[in-house]
Amino acid sequence: MMLPVALDLAGRPVTVIGAGSVGVRKVAQLLEAGAVVTVIAEVVRAPLPTGVATVRVRRYQPGDLAGAFLVVAATGDPEVDDQIVAESASRGQLLNVVDDPSRCSFYFTALHRDGDVVVSVSTSGSAPALASWVRDRIAASLPSGLGSLASELAALREARHHDGASTEGLAWRDWIDAWSRGDELEAREAPDGTRERGVVVGPVTLRDDAVLEGRRQRGDR
Repeated sequence: MMLPVALDLAGRPVTVIGAGSVGVRKVAQLLEAGAVVTVIAEVVRAPLPTGVATVRVRRYQPGDLAGAFLVVAATGDPEVDDQIVAESASRGQLLNVVDDPSRCSFYFTALHRDGDVVVSVSTSGSAPALASWVRDRIAASLPSGLGSLASELAALREARHHDGASTEGLAWRDWIDAWSRGDELEAREAPDGTRERGVVVGPVTLRDDAVLEGRRQRGDR
């Protein structure tokens, strides 16, 4: 069983062996995540996206994986993949072998992005088409603007931290529910000009001392 995690690939070196349609899709995903991508392929069979750091038009050679944090084998050649698997294992690298989940140490997932909000669906490499099907249905059920909401909530958290207040006891779920009804989030100030321990969500002020009661009513743990 795999553990879903989110990797920070910004600025990290990644090597992709193979440049067919699948390999190029992997390259695009890695570039979107900010990776520094090297592509090695005898033939570049599909146009590479802008931003690839290095392209070596030749067959894979032992030693090509030196310095890579993560490796993708997309050659379609079992003998070459065997060499890549062996070298990657010796270097302790994260490895994805396209269409060979038994030799992968990680899988690409089906993604839906809205700003900082990311929905990731995996079938542990067994059925990528099913992962995409599930992803599409989840995405269709979500309201638009979740990325903007994440930014608003981040700003609220930052403001409270700046004031020396904790965000641990606040009813974030109530705020999100209110947003989904179309209410606005805004900071509230007390009559003396100081920030109250609460935030107005539409007409409702959610105060820290109401959080536990709200959780009890919902049965939260």
